[in-house]
Amino acid sequence: MLQFFARWRDLKRVPSAGLLLLQLTMLLILPFTTGSLNKNATVWGLGTLVLLMLAVIIRRSPIYSWIGLLLVSISLVLSINLMLGHSSIQLQIGSNLVEAATYIYAAAGLLMYMFADRYLTRDELFAAAAVFTLFAWAFAFLYNACQILYPDSFSMPGVPLRRSWVEILFLSFSVQSNTGLSDIVPVTPQARVLVALQMFIGVMYLALVVSRLINLNYVKHLPREDHDT
Repeated sequence: MLQFFARWRDLKRVPSAGLLLLQLTMLLILPFTTGSLNKNATVWGLGTLVLLMLAVIIRRSPIYSWIGLLLVSISLVLSINLMLGHSSIQLQIGSNLVEAATYIYAAAGLLMYMFADRYLTRDELFAAAAVFTLFAWAFAFLYNACQILYPDSFSMPGVPLRRSWVEILFLSFSVQSNTGLSDIVPVTPQARVLVALQMFIGVMYLALVVSRLINLNYVKHLPREDHDT
């Protein structure tokens, strides 16, 4: 029991690790759901926890302001309304857009936190992974809003239908990682612009963040007298 509480205290000191754990848990659960973002209570419950964790991260990050907490609050209200069955087109689009903005805001805060530190710590490693998943989820929300506004924005060979949340999330991770494994193709100009933006962010993320982590690791192992120069 004492070990459990000790690990819980460690997790509280590293909120990005808790955020990453929640997002990976959601990712593992998604294939066993109905595939609908509006009908699965378990996924929505975890999504609510993610939003609360984002509020904690925003409060601890250099980008902290009332804007971040306002985005989290609006996201929670809209998510609860969707979970209760109020699924109008306007509400779905608004919820997706606000949640995307919340995830991007939190990712920006984590990036600023990573670049403000002088030495590589365990939290930086978790933050780097969490930022990746935050951007992937944010663009998945943007893709979902896009296909609601512009039907058939994303197509598969011979399947011109609205993509499920799992398919949209898979597309986002594929574009974010620059692997190009997805068989889903952006068709409308709006969808192609969103995919192009995520491609750019994915490339810049790998170039800047990975090089930053390598630099921090190098500084960490320098002799003590070199740290002060």
